[in-house]
Amino acid sequence: MRNPTYFGDYAALTPDKPAVVHGVTGATLTYRELDERSNRFAQYLYALGLRRGDHIAVLLENNMRYFELCWAALRSGLVLTAVNRFLTAGEAAYIVEDCGARVVVSSYAMQELAAELTERIPTCPVRLMVDGTIAGWSRYEEAIARFPTERLAEEWLGAFMLYTSGTTGRPKGVVRSHPDCKINEEIALLTRSVMIRHYGFTPESIYLSTAPLYHAAPLNYAISTQFYGGTVVLMQKFDAFDALSLIERYRVTHSQWVPTMFIRMLKLQPQERHRFDLSSHKVAIHAAAPCPVEVKRQMIEWWGPIVQEYYGGSEGNGLTAIDSQEWLTHPGSVGREKMGVLHICDDNGVELPVGEQGLIYFENDHAAFQYHQDAEKTRAAQHPYRPTWTTIGDIGYVNAEGYLYLTDRKSFMIISGGVNIYPQAIEDALVMHPGVGDAAVIGVPNAEMGEEVKAIIELAPGVTPSSALAEELLAFLRDKVARYMLPRSVDFIDVMPRLATGKLYKQALRERYCNPQ
Repeated sequence: MRNPTYFGDYAALTPDKPAVVHGVTGATLTYRELDERSNRFAQYLYALGLRRGDHIAVLLENNMRYFELCWAALRSGLVLTAVNRFLTAGEAAYIVEDCGARVVVSSYAMQELAAELTERIPTCPVRLMVDGTIAGWSRYEEAIARFPTERLAEEWLGAFMLYTSGTTGRPKGVVRSHPDCKINEEIALLTRSVMIRHYGFTPESIYLSTAPLYHAAPLNYAISTQFYGGTVVLMQKFDAFDALSLIERYRVTHSQWVPTMFIRMLKLQPQERHRFDLSSHKVAIHAAAPCPVEVKRQMIEWWGPIVQEYYGGSEGNGLTAIDSQEWLTHPGSVGREKMGVLHICDDNGVELPVGEQGLIYFENDHAAFQYHQDAEKTRAAQHPYRPTWTTIGDIGYVNAEGYLYLTDRKSFMIISGGVNIYPQAIEDALVMHPGVGDAAVIGVPNAEMGEEVKAIIELAPGVTPSSALAEELLAFLRDKVARYMLPRSVDFIDVMPRLATGKLYKQALRERYCNPQ
């Protein structure tokens, strides 16, 4: 056999090797089983008439079935959208409809949300459910049972289209360029993340997946581990003690985290933190949110110089990276460029000198992206005069040695526990309450989560602020936004700061609530 180039080859080379291990139950999915199951689903989708470029959606908890669904799409030339399982029915339905999914797969564990979706996704006629079923949904296992386990005659490389958002509207799918090739061609392997190769993943790698698979990084790192023939240890949900125990139990070599996870592990009692053998652990990757300097310093002291950080977005327009040794001499930096060329520009697109902060652009001729069905947002991400320079809206500066430091985040987006929270949806819901005249939502510091959500309310005339009203507003929000988006606190303000243009001046609110005198 030629050199293996993707997981289907490992199904022949190491058929009984675990492709996935369930961290709680210990259940395994071997490479042979993953190959056969994904082939069945691929054959089913082909029989439905889906062809290259068509879309499917997945709305699941961290379920072992996730992987066969992803691989069926990737080996069929299809585009898969993973939907955040914590969204409201309206938010999830919007994504399923917007991405143009012709098939959606959910699970019995998600039955309440799935039931609400049934009548909301009329353009997605095929609704499948794993591990059981409800009215309006067909049983996934029965649907694919009669299809063969052989590969499709042509296995075109598929893709993911995951959703991101700004603060000014609904989320948008990120459409990234990828090669026009078969999945078993060498170029398909090379399209896997630059950072996967940077961190030395091999067939011997055992990767601990600590976060929800609907997020871009966890999904891509898990799938890429299988592209390289390694094993994924899947956590259903993060628990600090359990994560450490899984590193020991499965001899984990690679892992990925967000700073909140570091904080929770550091808060374990010393006897809990140090009871496990972590000697197999060679690479601990973190990203998604800024890590407090002292937290990262403590993690390096505990785990040694295995802590690696990268900065980049779902758009894939550029990357920086930094290892432990570099970080100790440049604390707070997110590293130097690894993909794309960094440029820091002012609001007019003029490039700024070293040390001055501005909008972060990556110059990259080979990583074009666009936002699905949103030409205006796509153009807004491009430099005013250089369309190959693109930004995801973050603010920062580069020092004389080329190290990037982040100083703010796009459009006051809130990052809580590594999860992006976009205030606009919360604000839009709050202003519908009859007692609210105006509303703003910002992130304020939280020692564990990095940031927490705060709602600031200007009341309608004649309405009196009270703790009871604050509780009423939170109750009002509960069925309108996802649970993780609910404010932790509500403050009342006499007059909301707005510019003459009517634009909300959030900087004044941040100065008042984040840096009180």
